Amino acid sequence: MPDLGGRRVLLVLATSTGGVGRHVRSLATGLQERGADVTVAGPASTQAVFSFPSYVVVDIGEKPSPVRDGAAALSLRRLAARADVVHAHGLRAGALAPTVTPLVVTWHNALLADGRLGGLLQRHTARRADVTLAASEDLARTALAAGGRDVRVCPIAAPVLTPTGRDPGLGHPLVLAVGRLHPQKGYDVLVDALPVLGDAVVAVAGEGPLRDELARRAPQVRWRGRRDDVADLYAAADVVVLPSVWEARSLTAQEALRAGRPLVCTDVGATASLVQDGAVLVPPNDPVALGTAVRRLLDDPDAARALATRGSAIAAGWPDEADTVAQVAAVYAELLS
Repeated sequence: MPDLGGRRVLLVLATSTGGVGRHVRSLATGLQERGADVTVAGPASTQAVFSFPSYVVVDIGEKPSPVRDGAAALSLRRLAARADVVHAHGLRAGALAPTVTPLVVTWHNALLADGRLGGLLQRHTARRADVTLAASEDLARTALAAGGRDVRVCPIAAPVLTPTGRDPGLGHPLVLAVGRLHPQKGYDVLVDALPVLGDAVVAVAGEGPLRDELARRAPQVRWRGRRDDVADLYAAADVVVLPSVWEARSLTAQEALRAGRPLVCTDVGATASLVQDGAVLVPPNDPVALGTAVRRLLDDPDAARALATRGSAIAAGWPDEADTVAQVAAVYAELLS
């Protein structure tokens, strides 16, 4: 592990209630344990969710706003003047982060429907970063095509979850989904699959902009919001489902397999290369295929256990949080040498 003792690191992120914020929290903790002086900058709403120990509020919105973005860029420039390296997470943060010090940008998500403006954002962000880290191979290809100078894949590991042993009391058979209530996650497909799932209890742990719409469409689903007991939910689940329209290295998939739960997920992005034969893969946007695959596992406990066993074996070979921190620290050391 490179020596980061005394090095000042500025981590920047935009609005997050899910995987990006959890990764930055994990990275900040790991870098601090290795002697770095870490400051995180981002919106107040992100800090309210993750409670970073050293945080500066900078209003980085999800959508462009000339006045707000100008103020955010100025604030970040002032913070960067006291840092040795700046590491932005996501395209919005990467577009506003200053280049007065070495700049690393991690690409976490694909742009699914942003058209010409999205392409401009990708090119602007890719060309200004000294190093681009991509959460999956397809994101790395996109960053290279956008003009990234030094693009590397950096597998992002899910933080370790430890169940308490408490029963969440949701009943069985329990089908669990975990993730932000956002169009990327495909929860409309899960709702459309409900008739196929029959008597299963369906619970979703996560918050997001689609909460009210989804709850109106499917009041029978247990919309649990953002939870601190996700490890106990996994432990109780009979099947975990991931109906996304795109994923890089899904934290939910990682958590499910590490928890020893059978997983049904859509064959999108990097999911197939991540789970291999340790999960059931179905086409995206196909509620019948999704519901049928889940129902088969609920009706065949032996097949579900065999799938979970294969998944656990595959998960044992994945990089962990320490591996991710080590790769990022090596990039910093290279830039600062």
